[in-house]
Amino acid sequence: MAKLYFHYSTMNAGKSTLLLQASYNYIERGMQTYLLTANFDDRAGVGRIGSRIGIEAEADTYAKDTDLFAMIAARLDAGPCACVLIDEAQWMTRDQVWQLARAVDDLGVPVMCYGLRVDFRGELFPGSAALLALADEMREVRTICHCGRKATMVIRVDAEGRALTEGAQIEVGGNDRYISLCRKHFREAVGDRTA
Repeated sequence: MAKLYFHYSTMNAGKSTLLLQASYNYIERGMQTYLLTANFDDRAGVGRIGSRIGIEAEADTYAKDTDLFAMIAARLDAGPCACVLIDEAQWMTRDQVWQLARAVDDLGVPVMCYGLRVDFRGELFPGSAALLALADEMREVRTICHCGRKATMVIRVDAEGRALTEGAQIEVGGNDRYISLCRKHFREAVGDRTA
């Protein structure tokens, strides 16, 4: 039975590596996969999913107004597809997550989404919020803070390494812009916001 999966974490936990490994496992067994990523994420090149450890694969891209159900249906019409894998799933809209749920329910194809849970301000991304609400299964991909505790938060830093607390929610970047931290060190970096 097909399901909608959400694999979530902070930066540098290996989400893209896991996505590429899952795709490889399907392909190794003679099955085809369909990889998708956001059209503005060009860190590995437009239409490519890349991992920090150096593996990558081609992917179709989508924009904020793309109908993901229609894309998946068209891919299934073109030939067999065992699984849909989506990188940077936090950047999808709520409607797009519903389109994925519909693809799972009506087209019978498993959809595995990989993305961040929260942004640099500690707030849910719209795509992540919808996936937390709609996914059949959720799996946390763990990474660690510099102190050794589980990292659950991420900060965005400026060129001098200072934590930023304002700015656009979506800003593509890597290790030069984002650091994964435990909640305690996140609070220290951005200032305790509970007072």
